[in-house]
Amino acid sequence: MNEHNIPVTEDELHAFVDGELPPERRADVEAWLAAHPEDAERVQSWRTMAEMLHARYDGVAQEPVPARLELERLERRPRQWLYGAIAATLVAFVAGGTAGWVAHGAANAPSTFQAFTADALDAHRLYVVEVRHPVEVGGNERDHLQAWLTRRCGWTVFAPNLEASGLKLVGGRLLPGPNGPASFLMYEGASGERYTIYTAKTETGATQMRYARTDKDGALFWAERGVGYVVSGGGADRDRLTKVAQAVYDQAEKNGG
Repeated sequence: MNEHNIPVTEDELHAFVDGELPPERRADVEAWLAAHPEDAERVQSWRTMAEMLHARYDGVAQEPVPARLELERLERRPRQWLYGAIAATLVAFVAGGTAGWVAHGAANAPSTFQAFTADALDAHRLYVVEVRHPVEVGGNERDHLQAWLTRRCGWTVFAPNLEASGLKLVGGRLLPGPNGPASFLMYEGASGERYTIYTAKTETGATQMRYARTDKDGALFWAERGVGYVVSGGGADRDRLTKVAQAVYDQAEKNGG
C-alpha cells in the first residue's frame, strides 16, 4: 500500500496539532483534513483549547516538576513539611464551609490543609496544560481507572459523574501524596476549562471544607474517613468551584469513596 493512502490516525492528528508530525506525513494529513470536515473541526477545537491552555499556563509549563510530585517519593518516608514555604505559595486561604458540609470531627490543623492544597495545586498546574498526555488512563476506561487507583491507593477511589456541571472525565493518574500514593482525576468543560480532584491519605479523620487560592486557580479541601480531597480549578470563580466540589462531595459520600 502506498504510504500516501494510509488513513490518518488519531495520534497523527494530535501530532499535527502539536507540531510533532514527521514532515513526510504533513501533506497527507492536510489532504485528509480537507476531505474529512469532521476531523478538521476536531483538530481546530484541539488547537483552540491548546491556545487557551498555553495562554493561561505558559508561565508555569516550563517550571521543573516539584520535588513533592516525583514518583520515587512514593517509597520514601513522609517528609517534614516546610510550612512557611508552603504558606507563601498560597495567596489567601479562608477557613469555612458550605451548609451541610460541616465535618463530624475536630477542625483540621492548618499544616495538613496547607500541605494537601499545595500538592494538589502543584499537580493541577503541572498537568492541566498538557494536551496529549494529561493523564495516564483515559476517561473511556473509567472502571479500570477506578479499580487501578483503588488498588494502588488503598481506599475506594470513585470518579464522580460531573456531566451535570458540564464536565467530562478526561482520566486520571497516580501521584505521590504526603503519606503514600495519591489519586489524581481530571475533568474538562466544553470551553476547555479543567478541574482536578486530588485525594490522599491523611491522619485527620474529618474536616470542614476550606478554600485556598493561587494567582490563577482556587482549591477546596476537606477530609472524610481518613482521606483528604482537594478539588482545584475555576480560576477566580469560587462559586463555580464550590458547585463542582459539592457535586464531588455528595457523590463521594453516596459511594463511600
